[in-house]
Amino acid sequence: MKLRSRAPVLDGVSGTARSDRRTTALVARLREGDVAVLDQVDLDGPTAEAMVEARVAAVLNRAAMISGRVPSRGARVLADAGIPIVDLVQATGGRELASVLPDGRRIRVLGGSVLIGEEVVAEGRALTGDEVAEQLDSARLGMAAQLATLTHDSAEFIRREEGLLLHGDGVPRLRTRIKGKPVVVVGHGPDGAAELRGMRRYLREMKPVVVTTAEGLDVVRDAGLEAHVVVLDGRVDDLPSAKVLRAACDVVVTQPPGVSRPQDSERFDRIGVRAVVLQTSAAPADAALLLADAVGATPVVGVGLRGSIDELLDGSRDGLGSAYVARLKAGPRLVDATAVPLLYSGQLRARHAYLVLLIGLVAVAAAVATTDVGHQWAVDLGRQLQQLVDSLRGRVS
Repeated sequence: MKLRSRAPVLDGVSGTARSDRRTTALVARLREGDVAVLDQVDLDGPTAEAMVEARVAAVLNRAAMISGRVPSRGARVLADAGIPIVDLVQATGGRELASVLPDGRRIRVLGGSVLIGEEVVAEGRALTGDEVAEQLDSARLGMAAQLATLTHDSAEFIRREEGLLLHGDGVPRLRTRIKGKPVVVVGHGPDGAAELRGMRRYLREMKPVVVTTAEGLDVVRDAGLEAHVVVLDGRVDDLPSAKVLRAACDVVVTQPPGVSRPQDSERFDRIGVRAVVLQTSAAPADAALLLADAVGATPVVGVGLRGSIDELLDGSRDGLGSAYVARLKAGPRLVDATAVPLLYSGQLRARHAYLVLLIGLVAVAAAVATTDVGHQWAVDLGRQLQQLVDSLRGRVS
């Protein structure tokens, strides 16, 4: 990815404030010149890269960009791109940050201060490239602790959801036929659109079942695909549009085992959507992998999903255990989308086989024609064809 540089401006940078409770939803709304206002501890690299691609003017974070738990590279990506970074942002005068920085308001970022007009409405810690590098060096010392956390979370997830992982308990019955079919699971990674573009031939020829999270719906739609199964987080109140959900064959809502929320069925009934429940506390993308594996999909292509240890630790701290275990459960069925263009060159169509056969016959005929026997066969065939033509002319006349 090509990074851009920006010379420091004494008067700061100005832009339109864009905020959202969910960072993934915020990234989808960012446009050039916006100031991203988020609340995410340890900003991950993929999210920062998406902000750079959107050409934001600055990034304000209520939380710490680098908490010290893990060397998350989001701040490094932004600093290398020359984008001003302010974290630990708080509103002045004891006010709520959302009230002084409403979505759509024109603001100016000057050092660690946020201004509307000439009034300082919020302040935080402005991070320079050197400070980011220093904090990352300190955070690397905590990697062993993070790996221990990943191991603990994974073990807890396995213990808590043994029934689902070993016996398929809590897996709903879907209207979409998936068993034995190829499935594409679309998550919320910033490279999802590019990964789908690289799979165009595979998507066109294999026509896989598309399973997506709410955050992946825009990626699926922009790629011209139809979402067959949409997996939603039952803990989140915001829903995609009713039109999008009604277009899907199945809407699956995750729900922690043993938790009963009858109001969920009512809110889906109000918009005319039949929703089924998947009993799991996994994040939606991980739940989609577990669902595809449980119903017998093969293979399962992951789009916009984290896979390596570095990516898992660099992402959100929530759901580390489920992310790791879901990939282990899918095992050999799971293929990363970036590998598909390298492994899949297209199906052999019938016309291709006929063309190869025709070329072979022509080659054999040409080889035989060069021999004495072949020459005699050609002469005899010519005489027989001439006799046939003469006979047909006699019948017509």
